[in-house]
Amino acid sequence: MAKRIGILGGMSPESTAAYYEIITRTYTERFGDYGYPEILIYSVSFQSYVDWPNAGRWDLVAEGLRQAGRTLEAAGADFLLIATNTMHMVFDEVQAGVTIPVLSLLDVVSEAILARGMTRVGLLGTRFTMEKPFYQDALARRGITVLTPDAEDRVYVHRVIYEELVAGQILDASRAGYQRVVEKLVARGAEGIILGCTEIPLLITEADVAVPLFDTTRLHAEAALEYALASV
Repeated sequence: MAKRIGILGGMSPESTAAYYEIITRTYTERFGDYGYPEILIYSVSFQSYVDWPNAGRWDLVAEGLRQAGRTLEAAGADFLLIATNTMHMVFDEVQAGVTIPVLSLLDVVSEAILARGMTRVGLLGTRFTMEKPFYQDALARRGITVLTPDAEDRVYVHRVIYEELVAGQILDASRAGYQRVVEKLVARGAEGIILGCTEIPLLITEADVAVPLFDTTRLHAEAALEYALASV
């Protein structure tokens, strides 16, 4: 039997749906049938996970996700995914709150970057992901330097995520704006760009820019499928 996947989702609905779709469709494309692993989804109320970070209450974020993780564990999940980049800031606290493994997006992304032979990449994400040290520190431990946009561009990238992408709004003007931000990072030496918010792949793809993109949603979801099937 494949391991049962538990997804801590709802942050936002768009990214959670993408995780589910990638896991199930990738399995069917690979094996030709519909025997993908069982998936449990705990979709939190997103408003709290907007309000708590804005108030600096990461303790409440951690406790909320711990409780959700315990619910999934009790329901029979064999391992968990936190289906968002930003909330990996409390990854250690969530892992400490459950007895099953939590598959780290940061580890998965690091492996993908190193597999491409890169050591210097740009990062797009929420302001928390771009400005807090957890992302850069995790990748630095693997020898990867992370570049973030300047202050004005960080505000812009964050605004598009929260005002447009999490609501499913995909605007051409914002795609062009993100392209300009990527161009600036490439000019500073970025060999590739981490799409460090699970909604950003809805807006830009490698067809829109001149360097490789690391789609963290797809990388994490595909790694979850591999992990689930490892015991089969």
